[in-house]
Amino acid sequence: MNETNAPSWVDLQVNGYAGVDFSSPALTVDAFARAARAVIDAGTGVFLPTLITSPPDLYERNMAVIEEAVKRHNLQPHIPGVHWEGPFISSEPGAVGCHNPAHVLPPDVSVLDRFSFIRMITVAADRPGVTDFIRQAAARGVVVALGHQMATYEQLCVAAEAGATCLTHFGNGIPNMIPRHKNPLWSGLACDALSTMLITDGHHLPPEVIKTVLRVKTAANVIVTSDSSSPAGCPPGVYNVFGDQAVLEPDGKLHNPSKGCLCGSAATMAACMTHLSSLNLLTAAELRQVGYENARRLLKQQPRTTSHPPQGTANAVVQ
Repeated sequence: MNETNAPSWVDLQVNGYAGVDFSSPALTVDAFARAARAVIDAGTGVFLPTLITSPPDLYERNMAVIEEAVKRHNLQPHIPGVHWEGPFISSEPGAVGCHNPAHVLPPDVSVLDRFSFIRMITVAADRPGVTDFIRQAAARGVVVALGHQMATYEQLCVAAEAGATCLTHFGNGIPNMIPRHKNPLWSGLACDALSTMLITDGHHLPPEVIKTVLRVKTAANVIVTSDSSSPAGCPPGVYNVFGDQAVLEPDGKLHNPSKGCLCGSAATMAACMTHLSSLNLLTAAELRQVGYENARRLLKQQPRTTSHPPQGTANAVVQ
């Protein structure tokens, strides 16, 4: 990839890649750098390595490892910071997803001072004390997303007013069975102040859900993410993902059969964008919006002015 000639996809949630788990207690500087280069080579020019809900000492350790890797291997143009998906999320079954509920914590503003490399954080809008946390995080320039929650419409609106800007992997991180009217799906769609992140890997969301979200939010307010986990880029098989035994199927589905939940994805941003393009829901310009421009705007990085298409996808996707 030549950063000076063409942009490539922007991914706000990369949990791991090529066998490397960014939330592993065994993560090393060299392993992270190797995985980061593989992500970049696969067509993602800017991304946020993501740490899921973990014990406090793991955040201390792995944040230091990632920062050192970024500096030592000159990854600053590609990695503007880290995304914390947790630990300030819901611990309720279904809403917690494949995260370990034992590591879920109440919102703690002190992490914002201790970890300056946090660029984005996902919290649950229905956690007590979260409104003040959101307000202080936003004041420090941290992107606040809402996810792994059972928040009401009113709670989402309060969080948005405090400074939250988007919904993490909308349509996922909730129980399989929810109330038919008062639920995070309808509430998230109705809250106009929140952009929506979608995992378009072909497994997390069916086409009709993607179509509905795009019609309600419009391409200007949708951000595609891969949510890739450590088995991404690896052959089908059984892997340890987030402490769970996960199966990577030949069709690319990565899931925990015993819990009945997905474990991130095994897709790249290029694959997610190709799948989205195949649904014929968006124009080429809109595909560029959802895969590149909207995420850059959220990170307050202006898109480069160039007519070259993002790399890592077919010419039919972006002309």
